[in-house]
Amino acid sequence: MTQNFTSQNPLKPNLPKEDFRIRLLIVDDEQTIRRLCITVAESLGLYCLEAESAHAALALLDEQPVHMVLTDMVMPRMSGIEFLEQAKRAHPRLEVAVMTGHGSVETAVQAMKLGAYDYIAKPFAQLDELRLFLRRMADKVRLVEENLYLRERSETESSLHGIVGNSTGIQNVLRLISRLKDTRTPVLISGESGTGKELVARALHFRGSMASRPFVAVDCGSLVPTLIESELFGYEKGAFTGALRSKSGLLQSADTGTIFFDEIGELPSEMQAKLLRFLQDKEVRPVGSNHRLKLDVRIMAATNRDLDAEYKKGTFRKDLYFRLNVVAISLPPLRERRSDIPILAAWFLDRLAPGRDVQLSANAMQALLAYDWPGNVRELENCLERAVALGDQRIIEINDLPPAIAGAELQSPALASREFAAPSTDLRATDLGDIERATIERVFFQVNGDKAQAGRMLGISRATLYRKLKRYQIGARSEPTQPTTLQ
Repeated sequence: MTQNFTSQNPLKPNLPKEDFRIRLLIVDDEQTIRRLCITVAESLGLYCLEAESAHAALALLDEQPVHMVLTDMVMPRMSGIEFLEQAKRAHPRLEVAVMTGHGSVETAVQAMKLGAYDYIAKPFAQLDELRLFLRRMADKVRLVEENLYLRERSETESSLHGIVGNSTGIQNVLRLISRLKDTRTPVLISGESGTGKELVARALHFRGSMASRPFVAVDCGSLVPTLIESELFGYEKGAFTGALRSKSGLLQSADTGTIFFDEIGELPSEMQAKLLRFLQDKEVRPVGSNHRLKLDVRIMAATNRDLDAEYKKGTFRKDLYFRLNVVAISLPPLRERRSDIPILAAWFLDRLAPGRDVQLSANAMQALLAYDWPGNVRELENCLERAVALGDQRIIEINDLPPAIAGAELQSPALASREFAAPSTDLRATDLGDIERATIERVFFQVNGDKAQAGRMLGISRATLYRKLKRYQIGARSEPTQPTTLQ
């Protein structure tokens, strides 16, 4: 098997058009045919690889990202039909076109029934025919990849609405995201489990100028200690028992983009030293290789530990801590921003029960406000998902909540006002509608009636906002009102 690399830094799949370079694999046992196809493909700007057999092509597909394949139908040991079946089974999104000799139309039709993109006869009548064939195929691949990218971007942007709230703590976080999103500055995100640390990392990446680049999340706590180095840095074929082929590491997968180390405090001390070396040199050496690869990667990390105390105790490397902690973002636990609970609850209910306008009863909201939320926002989402599944179609009652949360209201009949950051709202309201009305009015007044901005701040869809504005008769000149409070 031979390979022809036209770039030292191929871009990853799922990128928008301006940054996306399609990777084409030519499979043919005749070198002259491969050379001819590569010459035409490179004139179209395609990144080309080649394989002299179906077996070699399958191995290459396992090692590297490939978007489209042009394969001969008649090859020794494994036919093009067999190769097509195995390639499509392992890589369903792969586009495969076949080259067939004149008079083999039946075989080409069989290939298309198995999922081939199209077929072209060889020898080629003229190079323009091959060029047009490859251009049409590349256009289809590019369109599919752009749609996948846009869908992923849309889903990511939608999930970012989970970072909502008017409390001082969350507004400070949003301001930092706005200021850092277009930089390559390392960021250390701290906070308890469930506060949304990965959401913040994704917001920093996908809301900024690097949104089209790779984002790779690494859960340090789930990495097998004996395999961490090979997972992060990659390895060469034969580097250890079971290394049957070379494999790129996670750092190389994040090249030109962002790598996010979740729970960085779980990383063993030996790997902390190797990660520090990468941060200093921006180079990786795959396990079993003598060559170093230069990478351009933005580093973000998150932890639920106090790394300042950890490095002082000697359980976390001091030099790595300062390398990571260039800018720190601290996420407050939900119990310290209870004023955001009604907004978060409205947003989760809008997602969990779209179009149903599900509401929380006053007692249920009281319980949510009284509970301390050790699992933070994630626990709130799980709680509401359970309530939507168990409750009726419109109103969630206190009995629909988990027992520990439902009992919180009785244990904490009065909530200290110092726990709430919203200055004009008493969240001990007797009716959820009062809380919701006051929250929407306050936000709507702050943005001078800008419905799009109000919807973004509240974390609800425009349709839901219009429905609630109509229900509460809120207009652009509405003054914030006080909800009914306990006497």
